[in-house]
Amino acid sequence: MLLAALDTRLRVVSYEIPSEKITVPVRLAVLTDLHSCKYGEGQRELLDAVTAQDPDAVALVGDIVDDVLPEENAWTTVSALAEQWPCFYVTGNHEWWSGEAERICDQMEALGVHVLRGDAMTMELNGEKITFCGIDDPDSGASEQELSQLENRDKEDSFTILLAHRPEKISSYLDGAYDLILSGHAHGGQWRIPGILNGLYAPNQGLFPSYAGGRYSFDGTVFLVSRGLARESTRIPRIFNRPEVVVADLVPKSR
Repeated sequence: MLLAALDTRLRVVSYEIPSEKITVPVRLAVLTDLHSCKYGEGQRELLDAVTAQDPDAVALVGDIVDDVLPEENAWTTVSALAEQWPCFYVTGNHEWWSGEAERICDQMEALGVHVLRGDAMTMELNGEKITFCGIDDPDSGASEQELSQLENRDKEDSFTILLAHRPEKISSYLDGAYDLILSGHAHGGQWRIPGILNGLYAPNQGLFPSYAGGRYSFDGTVFLVSRGLARESTRIPRIFNRPEVVVADLVPKSR
């Protein structure tokens, strides 16, 4: 029982998102809260898990680089991902806490990653036009301005995704007509009791967080909160809360 509770093996969690805007399936791999943690030699455990899912693109939703642990594991991961797939990135709070967020964004871009800071970018994936939007973490001081910038953009008919690190800000994200919103930050509430308690505590949400991890729905918008990839970076061990890669399958909606 104790070994099961403390199991930190990587798992893959899949969600299907039907939409009338989708005509052919598109698969996204979602990585959050890596915090520069180690996943085997050359990050093979994590990279092999992503490769096995054969995604069309990868979303990196903040706290990929930690503010305390050495950055090497993060950059090994990102460079390998960017070589194979279109990657989209937004900052998390730990990138800003490091004091190196601007340099990290520049380094992401140098690797070919699309850094979203109040930007919207439409890309064809598997023949389907998908619009990716993103905002910096609130600790940047610019996220509200970036959200306003996105809300005032010319809306497109394509399936639209928002990358935003903080799930507790969901009410402010819902004004932008997004089909899918991706967040992390909560680390799955750190301690879970399967079937009873989804999460005990999450930063900026406190005890019994409303958005610890999983799928939530808001009037046509699907909200996915990843439990993230942090392992050795956390002071408190994860209990019944394995680190995860999230897979979002965008599929045509049955009529």
